[in-house]
Amino acid sequence: MKEEEKQPIELPENAFRELGEGEEYQPVMSPSKNYPEVTLWSVSWGIIMAVLFSAAAAYLGLKVGQVFEAAIPIAIIAVGLSNATRRKNALGENVIIQSIGACSGVIVAGAIFTLPALYIIPGLTVDFMQVFLSSLLGGILGILFLIPFRKYFVSEMHGKYPFPEATATTQVLISGEKSGNQAKPLIFAGLIGGIYDFVLSTFGWWSEVLSTRVLPFGETIAEKAKAVFKINTGAAVLGLGYIVGLKYSLIICAGSIFVWFLIVPFMGLFWGDSVLTMGNSDIAIAVGQMTPEQIFTTYGRHIGIGGIAMAGVIGIIRSWGIIKGAVGLASKELEGKAEAVITSVKRTQRDISMKFIAIACIATLILILLFFYLGIIHNFTQAFIAFIVVSVIAFLFTTVAANAIAIVGTNPVSGMTLMTLILASVILVAVGLKGTSGMVAALIIGGVVCTALSMAGGFITDLKIGYWLGSTPAKQEGWKFLGTLVSAATVGGVILILNDTYGFTSENGLAAPQANAMAAVIEPLMSGKGAPWLLYGIGALIAVVLTFCKIPALAFALGMFIPLELNTPLVVGGLVSWYVSTRSKNAEVNKSRYERGTLLASGFIAGGALMGVVSAGLRFGGFEYSCEMNDTIKQVLGLVLYLALIGYLLKDSMKAHKVR
Repeated sequence: MKEEEKQPIELPENAFRELGEGEEYQPVMSPSKNYPEVTLWSVSWGIIMAVLFSAAAAYLGLKVGQVFEAAIPIAIIAVGLSNATRRKNALGENVIIQSIGACSGVIVAGAIFTLPALYIIPGLTVDFMQVFLSSLLGGILGILFLIPFRKYFVSEMHGKYPFPEATATTQVLISGEKSGNQAKPLIFAGLIGGIYDFVLSTFGWWSEVLSTRVLPFGETIAEKAKAVFKINTGAAVLGLGYIVGLKYSLIICAGSIFVWFLIVPFMGLFWGDSVLTMGNSDIAIAVGQMTPEQIFTTYGRHIGIGGIAMAGVIGIIRSWGIIKGAVGLASKELEGKAEAVITSVKRTQRDISMKFIAIACIATLILILLFFYLGIIHNFTQAFIAFIVVSVIAFLFTTVAANAIAIVGTNPVSGMTLMTLILASVILVAVGLKGTSGMVAALIIGGVVCTALSMAGGFITDLKIGYWLGSTPAKQEGWKFLGTLVSAATVGGVILILNDTYGFTSENGLAAPQANAMAAVIEPLMSGKGAPWLLYGIGALIAVVLTFCKIPALAFALGMFIPLELNTPLVVGGLVSWYVSTRSKNAEVNKSRYERGTLLASGFIAGGALMGVVSAGLRFGGFEYSCEMNDTIKQVLGLVLYLALIGYLLKDSMKAHKVR
């Protein structure tokens, strides 16, 4: 009997594939049983993780512009704690710890991309409550807007999206329920990937990015033809590519190739003598004198932003039936007609009631309007217009953020926020809000939208993890609000402390690259200068054409926006996953090899994410190391070690022979 009641320790074989006609997915924790989920242990540790990781992520993000994904390292710590204390049936508790704690990364990403610009632009003043409320209200809005789409993304689209980060986190959590031998591939790959990425990012003994510039003719081609090829050699990005798979990897990389090898060289060749300011007064050099990287950052990526925006609009149009259904269910519940339906829903499909979501949405939107009117703008008409901008854009882009995370594990939130800032600035200037007060208003609007979209993207990961493992969605959704509150308060305090300690504008201050970019964009717009509408229009047109050709427009647009070096390794990982899953004539052997590779790739992602936290801790403590090795040697060494890493992933995946 005891043996029968033990939790299953393997994900079902149909966890990652599309379901057949009439087939149902049965999660690890049975829908017909109740498990420990929300306990004093899980909530307490979730809060502790939210505080610690909010502080660490905020510091690292403001220093180097990168926010590490907190979900995976928190899952590793949760599993370690439950194993160390020998807690029984800890899987449900670990999901809640991860779900509450993971608010840290998404709230930090939403806050640091915009709000530090309030300290960067001369003459602006900001207090804790403005930063705190911007993050808190944005986070709550993101949660509420996403919940009605949970069933669509995690259940109806089962097997259609790869969900790379959710896959890696799920493998980590499930490993806590396995015996040592079963968890070994994940742990060993995590050690290899973690050590590899830690040495790479902390000591720089080999090149993190391989570039054709190192070749004798590479620098000449980059300078004259504005063409350069790059690839990131990190283990985590390679693992990400494996899980994303070859199809989406190729589409994403095609977007990169289009911008880097067509648009950028075209601009260098035909607009070489032009100085295209695009609303940014700091750029005063001709296009021909720019590096390919500068042309991409200043002009090329704006095509990606336009494509992402249009893909979002197309996504909204296509999912209008889902939106109508969600709104219809809410109205039925408000009338009291859906109660019988709700009580009959399985535990693993039970969301917070739509009645609560509808009321909470209205309350949150009213609070945002009051926040804008009483705390930021002090003119009701202008505050109301700003409120409409936030509501519409956050709602429209919620599905875009969730889609992006589901496909590639990367949320293009900075691009969508940049578009929000530009639209908000243009609209606010049109209604008479300019200068310093206009800049504060636009940045706070950007902060609310950015946090809402960041939360929507991150939360869909949590809900997919819960779907695979069999958590109760309503419990994840309810306690997510607590994680948002704790993370918003922590981030608000940390930003103020870091500004007082380091500053964001001094020579030795924190770089805050995204916030500096937002500040550079918003200043000229508030002075009445234009935005790069032509480039946005080109991106939007490309998205429309791709949609007609039945090519996923969002994946292609993500490729146009995300730097080339982060997209090319996705194809390498995708090729490895294709190779190991097609070499045998036996379909079961191919499947077994692919699943072992998924475990190894998850280890790479988990190890890289955890060591990113350790590296951030060392930097926070003042540890700095500079490797003086010749760049050519570092590039060659990087290539050799990267090939060795690929070889390990290939060889170890091929060890699997058949499904048990």
